[in-house]
Amino acid sequence: MSQIHPSQPLAIRRENLQSSVAYRLIEALNAELSAQYPEPGATHFRLDADEVAADKGAFLVGYLDGEPVACGAIRCIDAGVAEIKRMFVIPAVRGRGFSRSMLTALEDSARKLGIRRLVLETGPRQLEALALYRRAGFVAIPRFGEYTHSELSLCMGKDLHEETQILAGAQGRPALSRD
Repeated sequence: MSQIHPSQPLAIRRENLQSSVAYRLIEALNAELSAQYPEPGATHFRLDADEVAADKGAFLVGYLDGEPVACGAIRCIDAGVAEIKRMFVIPAVRGRGFSRSMLTALEDSARKLGIRRLVLETGPRQLEALALYRRAGFVAIPRFGEYTHSELSLCMGKDLHEETQILAGAQGRPALSRD
């Protein structure tokens, strides 16, 4: 009988977007997306270091046994609104829940910044990403910002304060009214 070992948790920490660790993960992400979406103008890779500065956003890296295996970022785009960018888990460790761990860490970082709503852009060929975001409570929204005219962009959003209300009700505390 084979013994099942629980998946080791990711050690997630903030990293500089211009670090070699960030560079390697983002290069792998860019290569994967460029192969999935070879159409001109189908990819939106832009993320600047100042957009993920401590008071504006975050760039997080997930480490497994000391090796960087995942990343994700949030950047504030409006008062109380942040965009999730650059979510990625290296193929060798996919299927172990690390994308959910990264998403949870990004949501926590957003809450610490006072963000009330998260938005994101993904594509129709990223079925696993779409499933992850839907399971996490994201719903389809109209394309926004740089994605407005991108036919291959699917945009999603999630209100963080609603999740807090739902959790409060589920834990036996009175949920805040929406009225």
